[in-house]
Amino acid sequence: MSQAPLNILKHLSNLKDPESYAHAWRQRCREWAEIPTYEEGDTIRLASPVKLTDGSECQLVTATHYMRSGKRRRCYRIAETGGLTRLSKGTLAGSTLVSSGKAAGSAVLAEFFAGQGG
Repeated sequence: MSQAPLNILKHLSNLKDPESYAHAWRQRCREWAEIPTYEEGDTIRLASPVKLTDGSECQLVTATHYMRSGKRRRCYRIAETGGLTRLSKGTLAGSTLVSSGKAAGSAVLAEFFAGQGG
């Protein structure tokens, strides 16, 4: 795995050989750390379509969550179908933010508040 936190990489000694395995591993760790973390309601365009278990594909999703065993679990609402899917952090590599859920009320949050009966 190449998922060491950046603060650990800062404490490692300098490498003499830029072609070494260690150098490549550190670069992969930096790339992993650069994958964005999205907020609730953010609409995201994935770098490439993701094939889902039902055979369909999705590329435009909105970050949301569901509750399981009293814990919030990250998931994504598929723009084309409205269904929910879980995506790994690696799937978000190269993705772009289409619209922020904070900038204007998102459809996901509007759906939530509509269900509150208020």
